Parts: sequence; C-alpha cells; structure tokens
Amino acid sequence: MSADTDPPRRSPRFHGRVEGAAPHCAVEGCPAPGEFRAPAARDAQSPADRPPQWRWLCLDHVREFNTGYNFFSGMSADEIEAAQRPYAGWERETRAFSSNAHAPGPKWADFTDPLDAIGAGYRQKMEAMRAEMAQKNMARQDGKPLSPEDRTAMRVMELGTDADRKALRTRYAALVRRYHPDHNGGDRSHEKALQDVIAAYTHLRKAPAFA
Repeated sequence: MSADTDPPRRSPRFHGRVEGAAPHCAVEGCPAPGEFRAPAARDAQSPADRPPQWRWLCLDHVREFNTGYNFFSGMSADEIEAAQRPYAGWERETRAFSSNAHAPGPKWADFTDPLDAIGAGYRQKMEAMRAEMAQKNMARQDGKPLSPEDRTAMRVMELGTDADRKALRTRYAALVRRYHPDHNGGDRSHEKALQDVIAAYTHLRKAPAFA
C-alpha cells in the first residue's frame, strides 16, 4: 500500500492523536496539522438529534480547547437537565417488566459527586441484569416451560420459579392491596405499578405453567 493510500494512523505518544487526519488545524491561520478531534460549536438552530459535528485541531489548540471546554454550551435548560440525570441515555429501556420495575432510580440530590450517582445507576442496572440471568438459568421442578415473557411477568408479581396458580392469585391480591388507591388513602402515585401487576397477572393466568 502506497503512502498516498495509507489510512490515518494513531500515534502512541499522545492519547487521541490521529496522524494525517487533516492537513491543517481548524483554527484560522494555524499551519500545524490537525491531528486531534474536538467537538464543533453547537448551533442553537440545529435539530437536537443531529449527529455530533467535529473539527480537527493541532496539539496546542486542542489543549487550549480542552481547558475552556463546556459540555453544556449551547444547550437549553431542559437539555441540560436531561443530560444531568443519572439515567440519561437509558430511558429507552422498557421498565414495566424489569426486575426492579417499581424501584426508583438514583437521584442526583442523594450524591455529592456526580460520578457516584452515575456509578449507582450502573450498579443498579447490572444487579437487575444479574438477577434476570440467574432466573433464566432456573428451571421449574415440575418441568413446565417458562417463556421469557412468563419470567418477566413473574418478576413483576414477585413470584418464585416454582409458583403455582394458587400462589399467583394470592400474590395478585396482595399486590393489588399494596398499590390500589383505595388502600392508600386515595394516593394515585402507584397507578403505574398497579397497571403492571394487572398486566402481568393477566399474562400468567394464560401461561402453561399456571394452567
């Protein structure tokens, strides 16, 4: 392969350097090669979901850029608030049937260090994934099959792997009492949890394991 067609190469001396990325630094009048990628300035008129834009800077100018870089520059108040949530980027996960569907996520007010809040959210997510995997590896003693949807609904109902139809009805009655507004002084804050329980119960009533 000739020198003209060789792809840009990363230099081990400085983290992030890409040799040959751009012939010149993006700063006007700078003759040095642009070997370090930096975010371009945000445009308030651009769509929020537009892919990030980049520019190539020389070592001196990327150092200068990093010193004064503000991640939230150009964001609206709502966008900044969304970016600061510990669960930012994770909202697309369906939580109705997650193992901790009714457990609130970490709140920034509970932490003095933002990294601690992010770490708490990550640990909570990993614990839920481990619990899900452990349950998937468990088979019923009676040999009745459990689909992924069955297991998900059983987690919502807080049922063990070998629960039977009687246990399902008993747990359903208990959870309805726990979440129904009539049993909480008219408090309707648990309505979503109640809806999840009803949906899970309706699904499991028709499942082979509870026939």
